[in-house]
Amino acid sequence: MNLNLRNAILQNVQGNDQSQLEATIKDAITSGEEKMLPGLGVLFEVIWQNADRQEQEEMLQTLESGVRGQ
Repeated sequence: MNLNLRNAILQNVQGNDQSQLEATIKDAITSGEEKMLPGLGVLFEVIWQNADRQEQEEMLQTLESGVRGQ
């Protein structure tokens, strides 16, 4: 069986509005389940690919600040 996880995740959220996407993200984070990490990764990939360079820089700054605090 050849399952494309990225496509499956994107199909699962296709057509979701902002509220539904937020709920999906919050659920994945609060559940703390390792199996949710690939989904968050795919969603981040979409965000990154659709961000301009300034937005990417802001995300990198936020990420850098966040991981320094860990």
